[in-house]
Amino acid sequence: MASDSSPPAAEGPGDKLAVFWHEGMLAHDAGRGVFDSGRDPGFLDVLDQHPENADRVRNMVSILRRGPIAPFLSWHSGRPAHASELLSFHSSEYIEELVQANATGAKKFCEGTFLNPGSWGAALLAAGTTLSAVKHILDGHGNLAYALVRPPGHHAQPNRADGYCFLNNAGLAVHLALDSGRSKVAVVDIDVHYGNGTAEGFYRMDNVLTISLHMRHGSWGPSHPQSGSVDEIGEGKGLGYNLNIPLPNGSGDAGYEYAMNELVVPAIDKFQPQLLVFVVGQDSSAPIHYYSSQFC
Repeated sequence: MASDSSPPAAEGPGDKLAVFWHEGMLAHDAGRGVFDSGRDPGFLDVLDQHPENADRVRNMVSILRRGPIAPFLSWHSGRPAHASELLSFHSSEYIEELVQANATGAKKFCEGTFLNPGSWGAALLAAGTTLSAVKHILDGHGNLAYALVRPPGHHAQPNRADGYCFLNNAGLAVHLALDSGRSKVAVVDIDVHYGNGTAEGFYRMDNVLTISLHMRHGSWGPSHPQSGSVDEIGEGKGLGYNLNIPLPNGSGDAGYEYAMNELVVPAIDKFQPQLLVFVVGQDSSAPIHYYSSQFC
């Protein structure tokens, strides 16, 4: 999260980036199976760990705590979100569905998306930790904060889970900023997949600009009806306030630089938001085992 219009904080060259984190988010376990399916064909000695797993984030924490940028970071504890806070983006019926799934112990919401014991608590922590990072900025403690959270959120739509996501952390952050007096907020999502949930939540609003750079994967089923194509531009008051930038397979640094300079920055400059929310899924940054290097 970044702010361009908050009152100047007492910042100087020695100030540190605020990182918000809570170890309770490691409790979410999406299970094992073939890739992200949760299925056991019965003839494998070793099943795949789900791609969205705790070890991935443990490594991210260790890099930040002990890596080269560690001296420039300050660490802040996250918190669980309150149920009332979730209703700014999600429907009450959907939140009740999540609560009931947690009470019964486990539920598969869609392909690859499993709520297991520990998942709901972790999702609440991810949402609350994100809100804490936004409040850090809104309260004038800095102009930049980083929320390191899981489960992820950008596929979660107002009334459904999707793509490993239960609660839309970015969407909740936007609403907190609007409710706190910021008149316009922009979201820039660089995950390799379309930030469909965030776009859907603000698709008919003209005070939120949603921008997503992603590979051309289209819709992947009932939980993800949006295609991420360039013609999904918003509806009603929100017409023109959703900018999709599907990148060709094989796009690298030069492709992203061009898209940023020629499309993203001009759109941001024209919109003039008072807060920027960045969704920085790292699956677009390098070849990983479940994507070919030919992807973005």
